[in-house]
Amino acid sequence: MKAWTAPDVPTLDGAAGRLRIHDTALDELVDIVPDNDEARFYVCGITPYDATHLGHANTYVAYDLMYRVLLDCGYRVIYTQNVTDVDDPLLERAEQTGVAWEDLAEDQVNLFREDMTALRVLPPQHYIGAVEAIPAVVELIESLKLTGAIYQVDDAEYPDWYFEVHRAPGFGRLSKLTDDEAVALFAERGGDPDRPGKKDPLDCLVWRLERPGEPSWESRLGRGRPGWHIECTAIALQYLGASFDIQGGGSDLIFPHHEMCAAEGAMATRQPFAKAYVHSGMVGLHGEKMSKSRGNLVLVSRLRASGADPMAIRLGLLAHHYRTDWEWTANALTEAQQRLTRWREAVARPAAPSAEPLIAALRHALRNDLDSPAALAAMDAWASDSGDDPSAGATVTEALDALLGVRL
Repeated sequence: MKAWTAPDVPTLDGAAGRLRIHDTALDELVDIVPDNDEARFYVCGITPYDATHLGHANTYVAYDLMYRVLLDCGYRVIYTQNVTDVDDPLLERAEQTGVAWEDLAEDQVNLFREDMTALRVLPPQHYIGAVEAIPAVVELIESLKLTGAIYQVDDAEYPDWYFEVHRAPGFGRLSKLTDDEAVALFAERGGDPDRPGKKDPLDCLVWRLERPGEPSWESRLGRGRPGWHIECTAIALQYLGASFDIQGGGSDLIFPHHEMCAAEGAMATRQPFAKAYVHSGMVGLHGEKMSKSRGNLVLVSRLRASGADPMAIRLGLLAHHYRTDWEWTANALTEAQQRLTRWREAVARPAAPSAEPLIAALRHALRNDLDSPAALAAMDAWASDSGDDPSAGATVTEALDALLGVRL
């Protein structure tokens, strides 16, 4: 599956450095120290049954910021992202709308590409759909069978394949939930703790055998399709290898999704699945988390169609620290557009303050757990100051593009 066209990223002088970021598993800041100066990270992608809302955009802009910081630190970056292009929510939406599930997925993936391009989000080198990853999924399940952690439920009609989570070393260290909390959240977020025949309520589906009217594929496991968690595990291991640097996504993926992926990956390789787990906060609207199920969405495509500058949308997102939960309001875009206008006017001045202290401040903020609000404040201060450097405006324009992804 193709991603989207990459924007040009200016290269700044004096790039050496290190990213320090919050690891959810340890609940502390950690240094990212890639092997051989090659930073490998994975971010969970969309299930393409609806358009890109600001909650999605907030997540992918956050990891785009991380990507840019890693590049600026002088690392080569290998970024992988999936698309869950076959799953229950997609199939349910297709049935509700009378659209073929393949057509719905293709349409929404194309819209997502357009939104990411407009927001100047750097594309992953590997953009992989669940359907194209089925051979890798089956191979991983077969490998896990050798460990004894894969079993079929005792169901004469649909003996689906499950992963025995408590066999995995370190299961639960990411989410730190009690058993009761985990079971409740598992049920709320697509799990099936009450399914008869499972060894443990938290065991997760890895291969769903064919049901009437559902898409399915031939495999040594029987005709069927992948479970959700095993899809990401297989894709990440295939393209990044074991113990890659960062597993990322929204905080709603900590459990069960990332916990299950970590368990499957560790069981398969006998190494940590990822070195660090990084999670972005949730965006709310009218007092509730923005989500497709609630329908309280602000869509990026609709904002763009209404004439909103994509760089103002991006600034509206960057005004909040990536780990915080926050609420979108009608004023957010207006304030972001005003900030964007001030910045554009500032870099267009015949002379301005020196760019070097600003670039140092931007780097300091962003390398310290992607502190974008501090970076924006540094630029605000520069824009309101006066100076006598005729080349500063052009240098700052390049720096904002390279580090914040904001093109003036």
